[in-house]
Amino acid sequence: MRSLQVELPEKLSEELEAVVREGWFDSSEEVVRQALREFLRRHRLELVEQQQREDIAWALRQRGAAG
Repeated sequence: MRSLQVELPEKLSEELEAVVREGWFDSSEEVVRQALREFLRRHRLELVEQQQREDIAWALRQRGAAG
């Protein structure tokens, strides 16, 4: 498993600690993993489309520079 270190604003850190303390999650790591899974589930298509647009724009710039 890969480990990441993140800095959180104080308010967000307090909210994270609260959901763990209230028993919604077993640990802050579990909250972050779940939040990332949910973000990717909701935005995967949007992220893929954005990457494709960037790839197409890059290819068009290369084509224009070669011509």
